Amino acid sequence: MKRLFPILSVVTAVLLAYALYQALVVAPADALQGEVYRIIYYHVPSAWTAFLLFFINFIASIQYLVSAKPSTKTAAKWVVIGIGVVGVIACFLPQVQQLLPTGMRPSAVATTVLAIPAFYFLIGWLFPGQSLDVLAVTTAEGGVVFCTIVLVTGPIWARPVWGIWWAPGDIRLTSTLVLWLIYVSYLVLRRFSNSAQTQMLAAALAVFGALDVPLVYFSIWFFRTQHPQPVIGGGGSMDPRMLHVLLISWMAFLCFAFLVCWSRFRLELLHREIEEAHAMESLVGTGVAAKASLPLNRSSR
Repeated sequence: MKRLFPILSVVTAVLLAYALYQALVVAPADALQGEVYRIIYYHVPSAWTAFLLFFINFIASIQYLVSAKPSTKTAAKWVVIGIGVVGVIACFLPQVQQLLPTGMRPSAVATTVLAIPAFYFLIGWLFPGQSLDVLAVTTAEGGVVFCTIVLVTGPIWARPVWGIWWAPGDIRLTSTLVLWLIYVSYLVLRRFSNSAQTQMLAAALAVFGALDVPLVYFSIWFFRTQHPQPVIGGGGSMDPRMLHVLLISWMAFLCFAFLVCWSRFRLELLHREIEEAHAMESLVGTGVAAKASLPLNRSSR
């Protein structure tokens, strides 16, 4: 696997450079916004990547919470399977389809629902035991980085388009900021808490924070907001050349996120191994010191 890292790094660098060229040169200018809209090729892929990383963090955190007891782990598996089956069937019921936002296809929702059990079992298979917690903290850190890019590029885009940097009452902006604050709190808890229950508390906080992701995504459908309606999956339209460049940018961002998380995952594993080695060394040293302090018993004839 270590030999693949340099190759993937080169591929990612090429993809990022190609995506930048496509965004600045090849993609046509927007008819209404002009050239300033090109920030979409960094703003939107960053948001999608952050949501994906937070979703993986959510699944890994649930897996870690239920892994404490075999009975709870088995029950969670059946619950996840039930969510997948019931969710897919419900997406095609007329009563449920009426509740979907205009332009959102039931097949797209069903695919998203199926992703929950698929990711759940895949992550549980690839990351057993304590590696689940390592994956959770790794994806949380990556998600915060990309969510920060979203919060920075959003106001930069909004200033020339809306005339303001930030709209405090906008539910999309506010909920995104809340999501960022929750996961920053998650990282602060992981960094500065020395309690034996830190990992469990952090996992519970991550599950709570992930509930804000659907609010961020669906806020533009159910609330009045200045944020534009989606042009993908929401009944809108987008120039095929723009969509092509947007997908290339997202692919480049996904590769970059994978490399960052991979490096951070390996570093976190190494850090924990060193801590365990130090703990064992201290324990052995304490035992040797205790034996040395005992008085010698000499047998007399």
